[in-house]
Amino acid sequence: MHIAAGEFKATCLKLMDDLSQSNEKITITKRGKAVAQLIPMPEDSDQSLFGYLKDSVISYSNIMDPIEEKWDAES
Repeated sequence: MHIAAGEFKATCLKLMDDLSQSNEKITITKRGKAVAQLIPMPEDSDQSLFGYLKDSVISYSNIMDPIEEKWDAES
């Protein structure tokens, strides 16, 4: 579904209610160009974002250790 930004502004709350029932994406346009998309939240959206990325970062070395490579600035 495509809707102009002005019409979206006037009917935003109704469109969000309709979206939760239909699970259809709504593309919002401005002067005929798509500028945003309103999509329904997934069913399991009750999961907290706090700690979501825990243990997902891997560190291989200390960033303060010298490196083996010689830089151009050192010449």
